[in-house]
Amino acid sequence: MLIEEIMKRDVSSLSPEDTVSDALTIMQKKKIRHLPIVSDDKGLVGIVTDRDLKEVVPSLYSDSGDASVYKIPLSEIMTKNPISGHPMDFVEEAAVIFYDNQIGCLPIVSGGKLVGIITETDLLYKYIELTGVHQPGSQIEVRVPNIPGILFEVSKVFHQHKLNVLSVLVYPDKENEDNKILVIRVKTMNPLTVINGLRNSGFEVLWPNVPGIDL
Repeated sequence: MLIEEIMKRDVSSLSPEDTVSDALTIMQKKKIRHLPIVSDDKGLVGIVTDRDLKEVVPSLYSDSGDASVYKIPLSEIMTKNPISGHPMDFVEEAAVIFYDNQIGCLPIVSGGKLVGIITETDLLYKYIELTGVHQPGSQIEVRVPNIPGILFEVSKVFHQHKLNVLSVLVYPDKENEDNKILVIRVKTMNPLTVINGLRNSGFEVLWPNVPGIDL
């Protein structure tokens, strides 16, 4: 999946000459935590976050009454030359950038201009969508040998039981690198029949597998 498919295109932004007061106003009004800073030609030159503002604005419990901080230009507190992405980058690559750099947002630039933005929340929601956990269903975990064609063999069991598969995730088996763990979400609240079908086909079902209960 490409970033252009999930990025927000209507991006609120300010210029380096705008002030801390301007940033506070727009963040509160739009209920956002990240504000790209752009030049006159919409080129990305910086980023200001709610954390940046908290570091310069006096706390409500502070004795400081210095109102001049609200007039500080954003050029003085912004992170210059922030990490950015391109609309044609993959979402998976963006997730790695977020993780490696511990950032909360990724401005998206094309042709030297700001065209969008994605946040940690956008990535989390997309993960929820891709895994199907927002839909009623059940999760099944199966240990399988790491060989070509094994996913097809597992899928035949679901086909035989006429069950819709919402998502399939593949994880390495920490106990044996020759195996994989399939995490399969199916569109049923009662997966007992297909679980028995998987076991009858020789697959090891890890979950659901409650001790003392015969599935």
